[in-house]
Amino acid sequence: MDETLWKLKPGINMEPAIAIEVAKIACALKSLSIYVPMIVEDEASQDAKFLKQVVDEGLSALAKMYEW
Repeated sequence: MDETLWKLKPGINMEPAIAIEVAKIACALKSLSIYVPMIVEDEASQDAKFLKQVVDEGLSALAKMYEW
């Protein structure tokens, strides 16, 4: 199976092996963005806000490289 679910945007050049590893990180961040709100007891806590910010920034960066 050579096709991946994660397609690089036009103009983004990356070796296929590296693109696959970065896509794994993208999958983890997308999973965290769904999972974290379900487990955080106090969404107003500084830790929860920080984690959400980190995940959102990571997703934003990856959205510049991948089509999803």
